[in-house]
Amino acid sequence: MKGAIGAVMTKRTRARDYLLMIAGSFIMGFAIKNIYDQAGLVTGGVSGVAIIMKEKLGLPLWCTNTALNIPLFLIALKMKGWGFIKRTIVATGALSLSLYIIPEISLIPGEDLLLTALFGGLISGVGTGMVFMAQSTTGGTDMLAALIQKKMPHYTIAQIMQVLDALVVLAGAAVFGIRSALYALIAIYALARVSDGLLEGLKFSKMVLIISDRYQTIAEAIMEEMSRGVTGLDATGMYSGEGRQMLCCVVSKKEISQLKELVRSFDGRAFVIVSDVREVLGEGFIEY
Repeated sequence: MKGAIGAVMTKRTRARDYLLMIAGSFIMGFAIKNIYDQAGLVTGGVSGVAIIMKEKLGLPLWCTNTALNIPLFLIALKMKGWGFIKRTIVATGALSLSLYIIPEISLIPGEDLLLTALFGGLISGVGTGMVFMAQSTTGGTDMLAALIQKKMPHYTIAQIMQVLDALVVLAGAAVFGIRSALYALIAIYALARVSDGLLEGLKFSKMVLIISDRYQTIAEAIMEEMSRGVTGLDATGMYSGEGRQMLCCVVSKKEISQLKELVRSFDGRAFVIVSDVREVLGEGFIEY
């Protein structure tokens, strides 16, 4: 019975991943075709090369994207096997299809490059984050970097990708001018922030560490007045050599002021450390 339930859950998860991949790829395709291409913003990757090739040779975006990825997939299949490319090939195919079938729509005036960069980064960041959430990529420089890293293991994939994308951006600067390239950097930054936000979670919270001699009273007050859990950690003061309890508590952003006031009301000399928490899963926060 458990095996059957697990198989159903696996199928649902796989179906969800492929839906995320396809939807994310189409969102990326929309941003590439109707925002970046129309403004001449080259943000790296095969899509950036496709924009350059369209400007110089008149080749359709989908054609260049497909033509450049086919040899990469064949090499990856030989070097790393089907398991490495099976998800990526779906996302890459969906991106090429989106570049082919999505109609061209003029959304932003071509001279407003700042709005183009920010809006393009936002939309493509959402699409990229969705593809990454499905544990896939859209091929291109991601796959090329993985293949190069196999031959040059002393470099990380991230380092190789940065070099490859930088070369594409420089090529874009040569074609569309340095002004467009600088705005492309803004788009790249916005894309990274949005996609990271989707991957890491958008429900930010605060983690608080409290060191006080009245730890028991403070812990009870937090649990009773704020209905938040508290964990006691064994700690030792390295200067005094004395052992004590350090309290750890996670609260929402709007509760942090209440928590600090509560601690201060019991011990004005308490040592309180507040840090940002990207995502919290569990009771009282985001449910699994």
